[in-house]
Amino acid sequence: MAFLLILYLAGGTLLTALSIPLILRRIPPNGLYGFRVPATLDNPDLWYKVNTYAGKRLLAVGIATVVAAAALYAIPGLTVDAYALDCAGVTLGLLAIGLVQSFLYLRSLTPRP
Repeated sequence: MAFLLILYLAGGTLLTALSIPLILRRIPPNGLYGFRVPATLDNPDLWYKVNTYAGKRLLAVGIATVVAAAALYAIPGLTVDAYALDCAGVTLGLLAIGLVQSFLYLRSLTPRP
C-alpha cells in the first residue's frame, strides 16, 4: 500500500504544480496544455479567464488528492483495494466536478446566439 500512497501523493503534487502556471496566467493559448476548447483557443482574453478558473479547480483537486491519500493511509485495517478505490474516487470525482464547473463558467462568459 506504500507504493499507492507514493503514487497518489506524486499525482496530487503534479496536479498542483500544473495548476499554478494556469492560475498565474503564464500559459498562452496552445494546443497542448490548458482548458483547450475552440472558444478559448480563439480568444486570448477568454483563454486566460477560463484557465485561471479551471486552474484553481485543478489546484483544489491536487491538494485534496494529497490530503485524501495521507488521511486514508492512516486508517487502520483499510484494505489495499479500498484505499486505491477511495483515492481514485476522490481524485476523479473532484476532477469531474471541476470540469463541469469550468464548462459552466465558460458558458457564462460567452454570448449565446
